[in-house]
Amino acid sequence: MHLMDHLGRKYEVDALDAAYDFTGHEKMDVDTALAVKEELETIDTLLKQLRDARENAQVGLIDMNALAKFAEPGDMEQLSALAQQVKDYVEELARQQGMEFTRDGYTLSPQAFRIFQNSLLKDIFSDLQAARRGRHEGPIIGEGAVEVPRTKRYEFGDSATHMDVPQSIINAMVREGVDAAGRLNMRSDDIEVHQTRNAPKCATAVILDMSGSMRYAGQYVNAKRMALALDGLIRNEYPGDALHFIEMYTFATPRHVSEIPNLMPKPVTIFESVVRLRADMSDTRISEFDIPPHFTNIQRAMQLARQFLAPQDTPNRQIILITDGLPTAHYEDEKLFLLYPPDPRTEEFTMREGMLC
Repeated sequence: MHLMDHLGRKYEVDALDAAYDFTGHEKMDVDTALAVKEELETIDTLLKQLRDARENAQVGLIDMNALAKFAEPGDMEQLSALAQQVKDYVEELARQQGMEFTRDGYTLSPQAFRIFQNSLLKDIFSDLQAARRGRHEGPIIGEGAVEVPRTKRYEFGDSATHMDVPQSIINAMVREGVDAAGRLNMRSDDIEVHQTRNAPKCATAVILDMSGSMRYAGQYVNAKRMALALDGLIRNEYPGDALHFIEMYTFATPRHVSEIPNLMPKPVTIFESVVRLRADMSDTRISEFDIPPHFTNIQRAMQLARQFLAPQDTPNRQIILITDGLPTAHYEDEKLFLLYPPDPRTEEFTMREGMLC
């Protein structure tokens, strides 16, 4: 045991001699050499922290207690004051952007979500070219709840509640005028009614691919930006619509919009060029945590989206799928298949689910 300790201390002294150049004639014993080594390593660490703080404006990176052993008191006071200024500045910026500071750090508040979503929408629509005025309304003319300025002749079945009374009276007066008793004779062909526009609601399910391949080129970042921007657009412009998000990987999980910023691609755990795996998910001994998570199960995600859309009280239902490739996982009853490269069997079961949607 004593020999091992001696060899360890000798190794550290050799490392000190290799890492630093020394001059002079004063000798050091082993304990002094190890103390010098620790002090020099502390100085190196502080120098790196100071360089990082200068480049990134992150004064909090500096170990103030360690630095106080080597810096002048006046310099430490200035640095502490600078650190406090940076902290106050960050807190003020966070407050302006609606960030909330919790025990776990800064989190996005509802106000911050709205600010971020508006910023994303500005980016998305910043390059629009000049065009006629509009708000992306559909040309759905017919019996509806929203009157438009245009009118038409009354037809059997039109609702009298949409009658354009002034124009109908004018039509009758132009055609015949009033009789001797001052009465106006109005016929059905005098009546005009306002055209109406149907303002339907829509239910949308957005599937976000968070399989392992989405980490390449930061594709998952753009997917999350699109999802947050869509949520902001629908909340502001179409508040009656229903919107639901689904995270897709080997499985599929419903996600609240507040969870989207924290979504990350699943870690790749299998690196073979060919994968042929099957798991019986009815087996209580097998859970999601036992299965490689980085595959792409479009079938399961669409099934979950269909279950969400089914009870919505509108015929306008749609699924938006954001993915970077083909499906590599599917269910057959309770059996889960993981097949890579993409297999026709997975494609077949995925298309079956797509037809049900």
